[in-house]
Amino acid sequence: MNEKHLSLKIKTLITLIVIMWVMLFVNFVIFNHNLLSYGITPRTLSGLRGIFFAPFLHANLVHLTSNTIPFFILGILAMHDGTGEFYTVFIVSMITAGIGTWITGRSGTVHIGASGIIFGLFGYLLLKGYFHRRALSIITSIVVALLYGGMIWGVLPKQTGISWQSHLFGFIGGALCAKAMSKRVYIKVDN
Repeated sequence: MNEKHLSLKIKTLITLIVIMWVMLFVNFVIFNHNLLSYGITPRTLSGLRGIFFAPFLHANLVHLTSNTIPFFILGILAMHDGTGEFYTVFIVSMITAGIGTWITGRSGTVHIGASGIIFGLFGYLLLKGYFHRRALSIITSIVVALLYGGMIWGVLPKQTGISWQSHLFGFIGGALCAKAMSKRVYIKVDN
């Protein structure tokens, strides 16, 4: 991977992270927390818009900070074969986490945050080695398991205020990507 491609990958992730941080600022300073209503509200028509908005909305500084670092690290690892790989996992995880949460979430709740996508990246990278059967993919899966293996417990309904549904369905989206993308013939084109 040359310096130009690494720079593009980092810029891609930084741009998405900056959008999340700007949204936090705008939501709290300008809109007095009212943008949080654009999160996923289970089984409501207006709650469907949250599938696309929720990953960019966070409850507070601690929430966003705890999502920023794993999003960046897992995002860089998911870009090994190019930014297209990352975008695929990002979009599929966002949709599976969003729809799964919309269907199974508790009525009257609002689900926000990038953790569904983070769990999608986690699931993708964790299972990529198994499905792809390439040395670097296997090594990446092992590294992710060592660094973030404890995340797997986040798919269980154990803590009030944490959207385990988003975690579970994001993870499933990432796992589906790992399987589906293993069937692809890789043509190494860095973008």
